[in-house]
Amino acid sequence: MRAIAAAAGVSVPTVELVFGTKPQLLQAAISFSIRGDVDPAPMLQRDWAARATASRSVSDFLAIVARVLVDAAQRSAGLVVAAFESARHDESMRALSEQLRAQRTETAAWIVDGVIARAPLCPEIARDHAVDTVWILMDPRVFCALTHERGWVPERFELWFTDSVARLLLAPHGTMAATAPRRRGTRSSARSPAPPREESRS
Repeated sequence: MRAIAAAAGVSVPTVELVFGTKPQLLQAAISFSIRGDVDPAPMLQRDWAARATASRSVSDFLAIVARVLVDAAQRSAGLVVAAFESARHDESMRALSEQLRAQRTETAAWIVDGVIARAPLCPEIARDHAVDTVWILMDPRVFCALTHERGWVPERFELWFTDSVARLLLAPHGTMAATAPRRRGTRSSARSPAPPREESRS
């Protein structure tokens, strides 16, 4: 709180007056980072969600979803991971941590239902299993590990997310329909997985 007050050029009581507690301040920062603007409309009630809902194919649906998820993750993943880590040692952060997990579950379920509406799941994959799969693919710790520690560019993560959802959840013919169209288009080169980077040697 002191560091934020100093960076903002205000007193700590001013920050506490506006945001209340430390968890409330972090929640406000995370919500703003996920949305990317001051519009309070929930993510699933925004124009991108309407466009995704109106799409006809799994590939189009996942392309819209993945672009928004990656954009939001670039802004918010570090803060969300910080909330999770803080909750391990700070009781006041646990409610925020649980709320963030519940929000991810809601979004994962919305994505799975959108996929199911456009293509059949593998016969052995139940909806709950599918939701859990998308939930872990969306984990901000996974995003941070791949983009920060493994050096993936956001476009590579975006392609990995859409391909993983299709290959892990869809029946074989649905997988082909979901992934084949993604190989074409103006951003095909940007979406190709980057070659492994050589480790620097001291």
